[in-house]
Amino acid sequence: MRVLGIDPGLTRMGMGVVDGDVGRPLRLVDVNVLRTSSTLAVPERLVTIEKGVEAWIEEHRPDAVAIERVFARSDVSTVMGTAQASGIAMVCAARLGIPVAMHTPSEVKAAVSGNGRADKAQVGAMVTRILRLDAMPKPADAADALALAITHIWRGGAQARIDAALAAAATRGTR
Repeated sequence: MRVLGIDPGLTRMGMGVVDGDVGRPLRLVDVNVLRTSSTLAVPERLVTIEKGVEAWIEEHRPDAVAIERVFARSDVSTVMGTAQASGIAMVCAARLGIPVAMHTPSEVKAAVSGNGRADKAQVGAMVTRILRLDAMPKPADAADALALAITHIWRGGAQARIDAALAAAATRGTR
């Protein structure tokens, strides 16, 4: 399974691609941070994000896209920009028929570190260890995107198999 993890943001959008399956070593494919200038109007920034996400999807052909679920922070303008960037990423994936999964920050932290309240340094250290990297991905948006991809492979892949088994059982029950 190949997953594109996206840590959405209007100024910095972390994007990371990971290959792997549950119970097998995971492999880093690519990681980067898409940046937009705060001097541009929001619609122009969203177009830049759309083009960047589309290019990554086209280049890496993920089986799924995992996006951090937007949560309320104290600064409403930050939440709005994050939500807008998240929506653009969802549209890009949906347009191509790629499944989209949303994972909360605490779910991601718990999946990669075992602690839903882990800090950025702990998440980055675990991403480095899980993917057997020489150095921690920087900035934190890059490590967070990889953590989202890892979470989806570990949790989303398992959930997809459970859903398929339940659907098969339901089909057998209706025959």
